[in-house]
Amino acid sequence: MHASRTQKGHWVRFVAEILIILCSVGLLAQAEDKNKKPAASPPPRAAAPAKAPARAPAATASKPASRPAPTANKPNVSGTRTAGPTTSKPTVTAPTTGGRTKTAGPTTGTPGGRPAPTAASGTKPASTTTGTPGGHPEHRANAGLSGRPAPTGSHQTRLQNGSAVQRRPNGRVSDVHDARRGMDVHRGLNGSRRVSVERPDHSRIVAERGRAGYVQRPYMYHGHEFARRTYYYNGRAYDRYYRGYSYHGVYMHVYAPFRYYPVAFYGWAYNPWFTPVVYPWGWAGNPWFGYYGFYFTPYPVYASPALWLTDYLLAANLTAAYAAQQEVQAQAAARQAPEGAAALTPEVKQMIADEVKNQIALENAEAQQNARNEDIDPASSSISRLLKDGHTHVFVVGSALDVVDASGAECALSDGDVLKLVAPPEASDTEANLVVLSSKGGLECRKAAVVSVAFADLQDMQNHMREIVDQGLQELQEKQGKGGLPTAPPSAMAAPVNTAFAQSAPPPDANAIAEINQQLKEADLAEQDVVSQAQLEPGAAPPTTAAAPKTIAVGQSINEVTAILGPPVTVVDLGSKKIYKYKDLKISFKDGKVADVE
Repeated sequence: MHASRTQKGHWVRFVAEILIILCSVGLLAQAEDKNKKPAASPPPRAAAPAKAPARAPAATASKPASRPAPTANKPNVSGTRTAGPTTSKPTVTAPTTGGRTKTAGPTTGTPGGRPAPTAASGTKPASTTTGTPGGHPEHRANAGLSGRPAPTGSHQTRLQNGSAVQRRPNGRVSDVHDARRGMDVHRGLNGSRRVSVERPDHSRIVAERGRAGYVQRPYMYHGHEFARRTYYYNGRAYDRYYRGYSYHGVYMHVYAPFRYYPVAFYGWAYNPWFTPVVYPWGWAGNPWFGYYGFYFTPYPVYASPALWLTDYLLAANLTAAYAAQQEVQAQAAARQAPEGAAALTPEVKQMIADEVKNQIALENAEAQQNARNEDIDPASSSISRLLKDGHTHVFVVGSALDVVDASGAECALSDGDVLKLVAPPEASDTEANLVVLSSKGGLECRKAAVVSVAFADLQDMQNHMREIVDQGLQELQEKQGKGGLPTAPPSAMAAPVNTAFAQSAPPPDANAIAEINQQLKEADLAEQDVVSQAQLEPGAAPPTTAAAPKTIAVGQSINEVTAILGPPVTVVDLGSKKIYKYKDLKISFKDGKVADVE
């Protein structure tokens, strides 16, 4: 028994010694870990590409948007807050601003991406069709010559030689397609005229008085079609680049930035500033600012770069709209809100600011892809993602555009109007329905109207927004620390990196300015030739002169008068009294109604 107790004691001591050894090893290991310095975290890497980048949360200085939290690619800069943009998992290379730096000036959207008129050819007789409202599947077969939905009551006459004419319900010509010249001419509700020419070598010329015209030349890079556009505006030239892609059977071009900033700069441009700043824009003496005073009010202070860029974007659009109106002899004086006007509200501007942040986040992800020599993916960078990602999106109109509302009536949009996507389009659609959030009144679509917008026009709006935001980012980097703007951290001030696809582009057309002006002259002949031929065709719509005469009467509104006579040559604004002067007519308004006609 004694031996048994002795053996048992040995086992107890043995187990105790083992436990002591294990505890000692654990304590030594813990002490060693405490003495080690923590390893530096690796630099953030972009997540694997995906087609639908996730959105970043809104900056704390602005009204938060209900979007999922970021999952990847947060731009972060020392000295800034870490809540950052993420276009988590975008798939493609980025769109870009044009080849020359410091390029102020508006851009016009692409007329491309719209199906060409299916005019009859050979011996098939000409035909006349009547348009119906667009935006609904049952009406798509009656799209207008431009590929956009045609208003109810419009008429199309297609000639044997492939040319065609489209007239509005009042008999006025809206569109002309000249098959011989490869030219399309659109007459806007606001009096503008846009000319687009497709040449045999697949280059394109777009011209519009009072706006930037351009010459576009396609080229291939890594097996993908790109395009270089050389814009001309007020005697200045600048370049933009685009990547071609197809969506719902419509071929379009998505903007591709020609350079990218360092990731730290995108972090600084995305996150709120620690202290709101006052920025003196110097717009008070500019005619456009007074003219659109009823519509646009800048922020008194800026809590984030996104808000600063929002006002920069809207100002650029309104400047372009004002210049174009002067070209068609619209009134130039500061004015009260026209009938039907709906100003930009703080809520609408916040939605624009949120969209600006989304674009910064997208470009940040693209910059990282560009650093890895990855080609851009239009499925991530274009409207194809915006139309199906399930989030709220707004579009800022970047040029004059005529659309059709839910009733089938035609109305106008202009630079700086804001639209919100109603619902994702169906798989067979070539246009989307959007609701109007702001309007300058007059002939423009009313607030809350639901309008059908062709995909190509939506892509133009997104392109234009990114181009202007890129110009604003350039100014932010150049002007940081000046004029009240906060100072960016040194890591955000590295020079931008140019893209390889832009360096592979063909040189700009040396004769582009002459070619643009020539096409404006050719458009006069094209309209005369095609319209006169169309009037001789059996079944053609009657010419404009056949329309019933319109009468200007006491009591009519400004809206009714301008719908009949178009914009006046000059306006005398005397407060409640206004005088509209036409070539052979002078109309006096009192409180918005006709009081006298001379």
